[in-house]
Amino acid sequence: MSHLSIVIPAYNEEGRIDVTLAKIYDFLKTKNYTYEVIVVDDGSSDRTAQVVSKSRLFMENKLKLIKNGMNMGKGYSVKNGILNSSGEYVLFSDADLSTPIEELDRLLEIIGKGYDIAIGSRSVADSSVIQHQPWYRELMGKAFNLFVKLLLINEFKDTQCGFKLFKGEPARQTARHMRINGFAFDVEMLCIARAKGYKVKETGIRWENSPESKVRIFRSPVSMFFDLIKIKLMHG
Repeated sequence: MSHLSIVIPAYNEEGRIDVTLAKIYDFLKTKNYTYEVIVVDDGSSDRTAQVVSKSRLFMENKLKLIKNGMNMGKGYSVKNGILNSSGEYVLFSDADLSTPIEELDRLLEIIGKGYDIAIGSRSVADSSVIQHQPWYRELMGKAFNLFVKLLLINEFKDTQCGFKLFKGEPARQTARHMRINGFAFDVEMLCIARAKGYKVKETGIRWENSPESKVRIFRSPVSMFFDLIKIKLMHG
């Protein structure tokens, strides 16, 4: 068993996954704990898998590459990665490292205080947003968060930040019950965690917008809203 597993869902990320993996490698080589990085290639049509297989992490047997075979969605990819993890702690991070990997130390500190899950947030007092999203994406995010609060859970200010750390077994127990394959999977994870009685702490992180978001400005919000209804029916 590794001390830490890092799960990274990747869809058509050939242009930036090499930089992400290099930053993670440089960060982890300063640590004295064991680790594994799990990249889940979500049916990419570009050279994502080839770029990953040339990384130093892969060459040094610190990285496991999982291929979905076809595009299944970010939620499915995160679930697949978590269920294939062995870490005492499991982090999932976006492939663009909008949240710098160094913020992991902050989340580990919170878990060390007795929490089962620590979630990064762009909306609490101690967060630091270096570059904001375009206004229409921020508005879309606020509207989605309002529906989350009305329909499901109202204790978190930011459910969608792609930087969350779990204790290993809570991560895998949560993943086993996940059914949402799309971008609303974060909400489902938190609903499952609440139902299981896990202690969750939201904390501010540094965050910088990536202009290459995979969220489609028209189609994604509609599918995410319907996914909230599904989550309500399954876990609400």
